[in-house]
Amino acid sequence: MSTDKGTALTTTHATRHDGWTVARQSLFLRELAASHSVKRAAKAAGMSRQSAYGLRARLKGEPFDLAWTAALRCRFDALAEAAMDRALNGVEVPHFYKGELVGTSRRYDERLTVALLAMRERFRGPQRFSSHPAAAFDAEDFGALLTRVETGPETWREEIRAEREAEYAEEEDEVDAEEAGAEETGGGAARAVSVWRAY
Repeated sequence: MSTDKGTALTTTHATRHDGWTVARQSLFLRELAASHSVKRAAKAAGMSRQSAYGLRARLKGEPFDLAWTAALRCRFDALAEAAMDRALNGVEVPHFYKGELVGTSRRYDERLTVALLAMRERFRGPQRFSSHPAAAFDAEDFGALLTRVETGPETWREEIRAEREAEYAEEEDEVDAEEAGAEETGGGAARAVSVWRAY
């Protein structure tokens, strides 16, 4: 059972030995979304560019990695729109003769648009099974993914384990309640439940 993308599992984050605290990860991702520069984002977080790439490699497919991709996509649509406008309407090019402007023309460059749209596909994350927690997030859900990095477990596996433990605890509570009810109605029923649980 996956969590809704508007909610996140809260957990206590362990102290990282590489220095990438949750606060630094969050700051890095916010700066990456604003600047689209890994070097600048790492500097803002007080970390090196190489360590940022190292963290991403270690957390491949995890919330931090998906949030990184979403951060890069934050302004991609606006960039693609501007490139499309340039391809459709061209760019005005001035023409000079002996230092004087004698006219203008329009230059069209469809290759720019094609290249940008092809790059956009590269940023699509891998498809996940609908039961996987990552499936609750779209590739462009930067805000939701950032919240997940800030408040949830570091890996999807930890999230799945926490959900299963919570489900198991609920089932145990239900069985305990059934046993308590059986004891009130008679010892025979309580023994039957005990025998059933032994199997």
